[in-house]
Amino acid sequence: MSERTPAPGGLVLIQSLVNTLDIETGADALDTADGRARFGLGGDEGEGEVESARELRESLRVVCLAHAGHPAHREVRPLDELLASAPLVVTVAAADGSAAFRPADPAPLAPLASRVAAAVAESLTAGTWLRLKACEAPDCHWAYYDRSPAGRGRWCSMSGCGARAKMRRYRAK
Repeated sequence: MSERTPAPGGLVLIQSLVNTLDIETGADALDTADGRARFGLGGDEGEGEVESARELRESLRVVCLAHAGHPAHREVRPLDELLASAPLVVTVAAADGSAAFRPADPAPLAPLASRVAAAVAESLTAGTWLRLKACEAPDCHWAYYDRSPAGRGRWCSMSGCGARAKMRRYRAK
């Protein structure tokens, strides 16, 4: 798991969602009421919402793996299909003319897919989308924001997953 700083802007929502599952231990924060509440997911009647969030999480993980040049860890529904039902609205500030995307649902906790779609749109316009990656370690796949100058980071942490991978390669020689 990463000790890196959080992703900028709306990408922190995506990073947080992807990182709700610790692949190594199998612990899933969406199994807890607190974990679900962090993403505005319902209580007893919201099991369908939670399953949709898990599906969204794994599709986001596959995209983060692709950003880092790694193959998908499993077959998932494409992210564009999951976000197709998440309408966005363009807002333009009268004061300075700046524009932004926001979920069409004005509720503070709009549906998770809409908030993710808005975060993707924001990161595309900011040029940060491709820097949200997933660790190449098969027992990790933790989402991290690659702040390296060349944008070629491969692991969530050089002191953890990176060091283990380098040690394995060294021992293989």
